[in-house]
Amino acid sequence: MAYSEKVMDHFANPRNVGEMKDFSGVGEVGNPKCGDIMRMYIKVEGEVITDVSFMTFGCGAAIATSSMATELIKGKPISEALKLTNKAVMEALDGLPPVKVHCSVLAEQAIKAAVSDYYRRQGIDPAPIVGELPECEECACAL
Repeated sequence: MAYSEKVMDHFANPRNVGEMKDFSGVGEVGNPKCGDIMRMYIKVEGEVITDVSFMTFGCGAAIATSSMATELIKGKPISEALKLTNKAVMEALDGLPPVKVHCSVLAEQAIKAAVSDYYRRQGIDPAPIVGELPECEECACAL
């Protein structure tokens, strides 16, 4: 299984990694059965994600997609961050092996889960804004 240089760079040198203490929202997604669990923290000021960090337990692709996703949403309005797709994360990393595509899906879901938590903390129902968050059913990282 070959990884791009960008995937290897984000795996070896992840950006925005670590627990955030003063977060506005936090989302955790994944499936303990496959071993990929992502927790994403966001700090929001005026509907802009001013800071973001993550903690990921999983394979190299899971760490790389988490890292890239944080880079892609930092400094962006929430509305723009919610448009980030797993495909965009994969493209920014110059691709992923097919068996690792679900890692990019988890990164997209982690963003949505963190934004949902942010809205709930504001007393706003996130479902009309963020949509429903599906459960992870893929376990390809165990392969």
